[in-house]
Amino acid sequence: MHFHHHGYVSEDPRTQPLAVGMPRDPELPDTMDVLIVGAGPAGMITAAQLSMFPEVHTRIIDRRPHRLEIGQADGIQARSVETFQAFGFANEIIDEAFWLTEMCFWNPDPQNPENIVRTSRAIDDEIGISEFPHLIVNQARVLDYFQRYMAQSPTRMTPNFGWEFLDLEVTEEPDYPVIVQLKNVETGEERQVRAGYVLGADGARSGVRRAIGCSLHGDQANQAWGVMDVLANTDFPDIRTKCAIHSTKGSILHIPREGGHLFRMYVDLGVVGPDDQRKIRSTPIDKIIAKANEIIHPYHIDVKNVAWSSVYEVGHRVTNRFDNLHDDTAQDHTPRVFIAGDACHTHSAKAGQGMNVSMQDGFNLGWKLGHVISGKAPAELLHTYSAERQEIAQNLIDFDKEWSSLMASKPGEHEDPGFVAEWYTRTAEFPAGFMTQYRPSMITANEDYQSLASGFPIGKRFKSEKVARKCDTNFIHLGHHATADGRWRIYVFADQLHPASPESKVQAWSAWMKENENSPLKLYTPSEGDEDATFDLKVIYQQKHPEFELFDAPDIFFPKVGPFGLQHWEKVFGTTPDEDIFDSRGISRDGAVVIVRPDQYVAAVFPLDQPELVAEFFQGVLLPDE
Repeated sequence: MHFHHHGYVSEDPRTQPLAVGMPRDPELPDTMDVLIVGAGPAGMITAAQLSMFPEVHTRIIDRRPHRLEIGQADGIQARSVETFQAFGFANEIIDEAFWLTEMCFWNPDPQNPENIVRTSRAIDDEIGISEFPHLIVNQARVLDYFQRYMAQSPTRMTPNFGWEFLDLEVTEEPDYPVIVQLKNVETGEERQVRAGYVLGADGARSGVRRAIGCSLHGDQANQAWGVMDVLANTDFPDIRTKCAIHSTKGSILHIPREGGHLFRMYVDLGVVGPDDQRKIRSTPIDKIIAKANEIIHPYHIDVKNVAWSSVYEVGHRVTNRFDNLHDDTAQDHTPRVFIAGDACHTHSAKAGQGMNVSMQDGFNLGWKLGHVISGKAPAELLHTYSAERQEIAQNLIDFDKEWSSLMASKPGEHEDPGFVAEWYTRTAEFPAGFMTQYRPSMITANEDYQSLASGFPIGKRFKSEKVARKCDTNFIHLGHHATADGRWRIYVFADQLHPASPESKVQAWSAWMKENENSPLKLYTPSEGDEDATFDLKVIYQQKHPEFELFDAPDIFFPKVGPFGLQHWEKVFGTTPDEDIFDSRGISRDGAVVIVRPDQYVAAVFPLDQPELVAEFFQGVLLPDE
């Protein structure tokens, strides 16, 4: 953790120095740069990211009068935990969560089909997709951590609870063109506010989506499921292991919860007839419990307490756009209203994707809004949000359709009784959150130089690896030091020459970056403030850390930070005795430059001996500092 550069800190170092003019008045103002509607996962991560941009006035509202207490989503994929690392709370949430390390599959006993038997097990991450675990934890706790991040940010942002969204209108006004109608839930008072941009993260029945004329398209399946979080006694031996259960009486997806006692069951309630009129949704909890006991026969659960329950019908729908611009709108128009999370994609909960994909929506949009509003990037950047996230949402819908169908399938439908287990293992990378790959755009380069770093696919998330930090000889994960601060990461992987050699390509690359008038460091670094305010540069040498000295590295890897202009010494690395990142990530021994977006996705790979390519890339992304 990096701190003390603003002076000695004796209290919680996660609390960052207060920005000038902060905190703002806690009451909801009449005007703001960004208004976020909905304090769920998508809204809160967007607000948390924007809280790192003091020059951007952001407010987040929710119709609830207080923080969420019981969340419906609980599955946290490894990609989300990587994201939490950037927001500083991965280790804490890992400690309190339930770890999903294995899944058991139960099917009818061939000798006695009325009973179920365990037929196979699958390791959750058999191929080492991530160093982070797959977790189960209450959604409310995730939101708490994001709220803490906001409160400790330079803006000290806090949500405004108790405000309900009514409607909005996008006007041609130059400053705050979005007029938003709100209602105070407690008093009933209606009022109007104006915003530069609005994000609707207000759920499947989104009022913001309705206001911009978007609608969900897809199918409403006829399979109903009861879901319950319960405390119970049982003789079922895998009660603390995730299970997919198929019996002659129906199916259950069983998920243990955090704390050692709580568990969740998605219980198959059967096919819903066309004349049901949603009556299935009033199914009493006693009937859901009874159905669960039928399915897990000869085992039994004795429910002592129901923490939460619901009944839903599986639907798979997605909007055709994630902002207020129609397909025929001229490209020079700037999107002003966005939607994220359940407001633009709905699906079953059984793949554990809802909260996870929603948070990636918000992470994708947050830094882009921050860049544009603060003048770091052109407004064109905002077009990439809908272009990138709509495709990901459609991929999610397609995956969830297949998984939901498999979970609802009846015994004997598949020739191989192990088909569901095999499919679960084969597709593990998708539910873990690592199949996302953004297409080439203004912020994602083509694959001309991909071979120089084959283990960092362009458009996919930056997969971390251990390296040796030279200054203190600690072996750390390179990606774990990329915080959610809106900065771009540039990882310079050195050639084979000794770091002190004047012939080293790193020396030449660094000299160009420091001196050339087209250098991104010169063009886009603010004239006042930290030297690494826009770009977090790190160099990784092929040598082991005892084989070179710290200051063999060029001085651009020791930026001066804070009001005292202190050198930052933690940006120089070597390889570890047991892990060579050049081998594990397929990096050329001639060196390479890997550029990573503020949301942790690889933006470009370039040769080490062509620094001008880095400059050309950022010319289309950022605006020069004025």
